[in-house]
Amino acid sequence: MNALSRRRFLGISAATLAAAGLAPALTGRRTAQASPPPAPDAGKLETIPTFCDVCFWKCGAIATVRDGQLWKIEGNPADPLCRGRLCPRGTGGVGAHFDEDRLQRPLLRANVRGEDTWNVVSWDEALGYTAEKMKAIAQKYGPESMALISHGLGGTFLKHLMKAYGTPNLAAPSFAQCRGPRDVGFRLTFGDDPGSPERTDIANARCLVLIGSHLGENMHNTQVQEFAEAIENDCHVIVVDPRFSTAASKAKHYLPIRPGTDLALLLAWINVLITEKLYDAEYLAQHAVGFEQLAAYVAPFTPEWAYPETGISAAVIRETARVMGRAKPATLVHPGRHAVWYGDDAQRSRAVAILNALLGSWGRKGGFYVPAQMDLPGYPYPPYPHGERGKVDNPDKKYPFAHDTISTGIRSAALTGKPYPIKGLMTYATNLIYALPNEAETIEAFKQLDLLAVVEVAPSETAGWADVVLPESTYLERYDELNVELFRDPFIALRQPVVASPQEQKPNWWIARELGLRLGLEKFFPWPDIETYLQTRLEKGGYSLEALKKSGIIVGPKPPIYFEEGAPAEFNTPSGKIELWSSALQKYSDEHGNPAGFEPAPRYTPPEPNPPGSYRLLCGRAPTHTFSRTQSNPLLSDVMPENALWLNAGEARRLGLNTGDRVCLRNQDDVLSEPITVRATERIRPDCVFMVHGFGHQAKGLRRALRKGASDSRLQTRYKTDPLMGGTALNMNFVRIEPVSSI
Repeated sequence: MNALSRRRFLGISAATLAAAGLAPALTGRRTAQASPPPAPDAGKLETIPTFCDVCFWKCGAIATVRDGQLWKIEGNPADPLCRGRLCPRGTGGVGAHFDEDRLQRPLLRANVRGEDTWNVVSWDEALGYTAEKMKAIAQKYGPESMALISHGLGGTFLKHLMKAYGTPNLAAPSFAQCRGPRDVGFRLTFGDDPGSPERTDIANARCLVLIGSHLGENMHNTQVQEFAEAIENDCHVIVVDPRFSTAASKAKHYLPIRPGTDLALLLAWINVLITEKLYDAEYLAQHAVGFEQLAAYVAPFTPEWAYPETGISAAVIRETARVMGRAKPATLVHPGRHAVWYGDDAQRSRAVAILNALLGSWGRKGGFYVPAQMDLPGYPYPPYPHGERGKVDNPDKKYPFAHDTISTGIRSAALTGKPYPIKGLMTYATNLIYALPNEAETIEAFKQLDLLAVVEVAPSETAGWADVVLPESTYLERYDELNVELFRDPFIALRQPVVASPQEQKPNWWIARELGLRLGLEKFFPWPDIETYLQTRLEKGGYSLEALKKSGIIVGPKPPIYFEEGAPAEFNTPSGKIELWSSALQKYSDEHGNPAGFEPAPRYTPPEPNPPGSYRLLCGRAPTHTFSRTQSNPLLSDVMPENALWLNAGEARRLGLNTGDRVCLRNQDDVLSEPITVRATERIRPDCVFMVHGFGHQAKGLRRALRKGASDSRLQTRYKTDPLMGGTALNMNFVRIEPVSSI
């Protein structure tokens, strides 16, 4: 990882920060000089605790205001998540406040959708327009025909608004486009999922297995810190990845697997653990069922069978399985995130869960701890209305093991009108054109809507298709819902304003409440302001808002977190045990004629081969950016202004390309990317290419990020849907490389 030191990062950022604070900001097609925030304490330093929103990890932070201006943000030493340290993008979060491209005022569409042209209006006009459209949709189609797709804790009050309005159609791309297959696979095995943040005890692991999990690049703060501790403690790291990632550089075993064959490797590992009796027999006897069926099932899947599939030698497969077995139960096979790869992802995640079960790691030190949560009552709202129609996303339970709303199912209802039409959509903190596969389908769905309302901090491609854009205050300028996280140390964290919003941006809670009042939903918003709401919740739990404002965090007593310490060994499966052979999948298969993909133990299907002359497109994260949301942040874009194309050095020589050359990518459906810079490297297999997600922006308002790098999302025109839970596999696309000069 080409990470800058903290000192150099802050040094480089300081000049940018000063410049950004003076730059005029763009709102639609107009410009206006940013007014400085009020400075009640000019001439002194003031520190204010809050928690970060640059990614979903929500690290505790302490912001410093100097001479009335936002100066810096650091980790809160009292926070169990970050332990006083922020990642590069968290430290650079102050740039969002000074972003000259951020939205300033409410906007109403000036012409046809998609032209990204706007009229600046007042909040009263924007909210009135939105409320009238929502009333019309409810009257004509029913309130269920309105949907919300949001990301992050900031969407809490908008979700509350939509439930009060009467719609159950609330989704986050994080289920069908990220963690959902992983969660389903673990639930079918353990009756619970890994959580978010994950319940991984990395610091105490003696063997850590990372399968396409890019610790150090996805920069999930707690895990990265624990990863460093594990390495210092001589943890045996095994990395499986077509690309030699940052994590792979720390591994004792690096397995450059052929893309799409991970399940074959997992089955071979399971085979070795069972045939060589390397599993935790006592743990399984106490907590698991289905061992005999699993053992018989995996008998053919030897390392010799897996070698031609994966490209990993039988000897390496056996040796790595033995390393895992020797280190049990402190062997952690990481569940990963962004688990939507090849369409069999829930079953692949089940294989990961089974492997952990055989090693006895669930509920054990160095494996998966049992998390706890502070007991804080919710706000005493009246019951939400319930319509006759259920959720729109999964008709007839087509994806029977989906326990959350499928975002692409909502898109499908907007496109087809089935099982009933989605005619209104609000998005919060998510750019659906980048978050969902097949951009053309998303845009066509937008065209069918009577209302597309976008609540965002900065412009986006999705906002360019909106009817109304509502500019939100950044996380450093607002209160949010309390964070009561499931973690090894239970805690309550407060996000509170550090500085004022520079123009007419408003916090999400205010937007939700004002819309609720205009929709006649006063009884669901009885609190006059957010501090009253927060104080009501905290008082019911025996806490004080004023005290929490000062500390930013309350940490509860540490509970037992391992089975050996007295943590409950509970498994919410049909058998009440860890299920190595899934009874739920067995029952479904028996009742539905044994459909493919629903086998009680994971079934491997070889991946689709590369078309001649093409490369499988893989994407991932960078430690300095969050999805497609931070490219306009002046501090973070200074460090990484655009992405690059990882191309195997041998392939680059064959194509006559060198590092620094500019190329375009053309996918199997003739979609052409923006120009992107080649990074010729031995650190990737010759049958695939890799790029960081979130670049190649086309939104007019993103002047800093406009056409910087290339968009992987634009090339993801094909996807395969997981039959168990509706996740959309994104590694299904192939690209050819074309020099820019030939386009």
